[in-house]
Amino acid sequence: MATGNVCWGIELGAYAIKAVKLERSDDEVSVLEYAVIPHRKPLSTPDADPIDTLRVSMGQLVSQFDLSGAPISISIPGHSAFARFAKLPPVEPKKIPDIVKFEAVQQIPFPIDQVEWDYQTFASPDNPDVEVGIFAVMRERVMEILAKWNDVGVTPDHVTIGPVSAYNAIAWDQNFGDKTPGTVILDIGTTATDLIVCEPGRVWVRTFQIGGHQFTEALVQAFKLSYSKAETLKAQAEQSKHARHILQAMRPVFGDIAQEVQRSIGYYQSSHRDANLTRLIALGSTFNLPGLRKYLGQQLQMEVIRLEKFNRLSIDGPRGADFEAATGNLATAYGLALQGLNFQHGIMVNLMPVSITREAVWKKKTKWFALAAGLSVAGAGVAFFKPLMEKATVPNEANKPPEIAQAAKRVKDLKAMWKNDVESKFVTDYRAANVALLLANREIYPFIADDLGQIMNVAREGAVAEKFVPPAFVSFTTDYRAPGTADNVIGGGNPPVEPPAPPTGPVAVGGRIVSQLEITMISDTPEHLRTDRFVNDTIVKWLRDNAKREGVPYTIAVSVSPVASSIGTGQGAADAGAPVPAAAPVGMSPGMGRPGGRDGRPGGVMPMGGFDSPVPDGGSSGMIQPATGYGSPGGGSGGNTNLDSLAPLPPIPPAGEPGKTTVIYKINFEAIIKDPSKPADTQEGKS
Repeated sequence: MATGNVCWGIELGAYAIKAVKLERSDDEVSVLEYAVIPHRKPLSTPDADPIDTLRVSMGQLVSQFDLSGAPISISIPGHSAFARFAKLPPVEPKKIPDIVKFEAVQQIPFPIDQVEWDYQTFASPDNPDVEVGIFAVMRERVMEILAKWNDVGVTPDHVTIGPVSAYNAIAWDQNFGDKTPGTVILDIGTTATDLIVCEPGRVWVRTFQIGGHQFTEALVQAFKLSYSKAETLKAQAEQSKHARHILQAMRPVFGDIAQEVQRSIGYYQSSHRDANLTRLIALGSTFNLPGLRKYLGQQLQMEVIRLEKFNRLSIDGPRGADFEAATGNLATAYGLALQGLNFQHGIMVNLMPVSITREAVWKKKTKWFALAAGLSVAGAGVAFFKPLMEKATVPNEANKPPEIAQAAKRVKDLKAMWKNDVESKFVTDYRAANVALLLANREIYPFIADDLGQIMNVAREGAVAEKFVPPAFVSFTTDYRAPGTADNVIGGGNPPVEPPAPPTGPVAVGGRIVSQLEITMISDTPEHLRTDRFVNDTIVKWLRDNAKREGVPYTIAVSVSPVASSIGTGQGAADAGAPVPAAAPVGMSPGMGRPGGRDGRPGGVMPMGGFDSPVPDGGSSGMIQPATGYGSPGGGSGGNTNLDSLAPLPPIPPAGEPGKTTVIYKINFEAIIKDPSKPADTQEGKS
């Protein structure tokens, strides 16, 4: 029997291990073996040890059945994996892999190098749109499951997601095609439920955390039973004389499942307006509960069909009846075996790590290495003796054909051309490598956004304690500076920097992010002593106190003294927010231009215009202007537009009371990105 025509499909469920061994003959399959091995306790039992329980059940499977000599496909539960779906733009088929990889990076909520992922495209003859399903699982989770199988001496060949295998089984067994009505497959497991929406040319998957365990817990709470007794009562609900009370206790869980199914279908229909779902195929032992199918049918207004038997799979002999009774629980194992037999009828994704696959291939080839080594020794002997045997037949120098001399001259000329025209003029071009580095440091900005939120909280709490009007946050701008970039202040001030020449070496990853936070406060003193002190004691103090932190990829440096400027005095409502007269220097209101230090601590907040703070070079008044963008690497203007529309900042508060002034504070600091190759204690912020 050829091993390529036989495959095991094995599902490690929370209630039992389900396994099916299929044999392929052309386009038909037959059952060679099957098994349903319940665990000593369901893995959902509060006092169960999942690792020990699984080890015992897997050992029982290996001892009862010969798993060698045939490929093995295993599944990962839907709640341990990711399934994301997106519509692709119209592109050439050869460009689809690149677009899908880009989508995977955006859709998968973990670093792409820490997951195993695969994809499947879906298309319908009647619809030009192409959709893609991206399926992923954390590599750590895959290795954990493979380690369990390795403990019992088994190395699987395929790994996929449980709901994908359930879909493959139903699609194959029910002959899904272009005329198949819209179908919902609902597989209620022990701890979670997989919902698969199937239409011609489309598949959509969602998993939610409601299953048989919740029904058991409802009985535990209602009748004050142990978990094991509640499991027994649930299994015997239909035959029990207390059936009405049992179902009444479980009715809230009925409602929870119906609500989640309605929510899932509603979401799918909102993104697929032409969807027409008419039936639901029910899988899993939970559908043995009396009244569940009828309840879902009434709530969903669609036909609910419990899978009683497979159409294209059966087993002869005395075990046929038992196999048919287990139909609702074997769909996932059925689909796994079909994938191992390479039926291209459904979603063919394999999440097995490449390193494990390569190791398994080499292991299978080991037995051929000795033969190959023997043949190579024999071949080497022939190669050694053959020139000696043919030496007498080689013509002497005078009788060599002219083609030999021409070929030798051609080789010599080509070598000279390579050395003179190519090798001597070769210059390494690092531009492509540096373009790839544009994505470096993109994880920095969420940390900066979090710091900004903490600064806002500190300022608001300080304002309440000091009985101030809380500061209004007007703008926050950032500007990324790569290593070696000219050190001009935010928004200019220094002469423009000439565009750099093409790099002659790889650009270092790192640099800094120059930031400016602009706030307004209402001051009741012309010299702004109270508000100056408040900003120093809250915002600037927070920046200094948090310059170095574990887990944050940068250090903070208060690089330029924050500055203040008045924008209006409280001469009544009509004068609120009045502009500064043109004759007054920028950053000063009438009457606040006299020199003299005010709270002149280095790096602190000080009003501009003759005060003691150092003035940056290049500006006529030392005013620090906002940057043009929100600071993605490379800068760029117009970066505020989308952010302002999504999260508008509060308006500048008017100085509506006489004797009060609205003051602008611009606080400049830098996030100096840490070099992971250097010790943490050598990377400090400056202030």
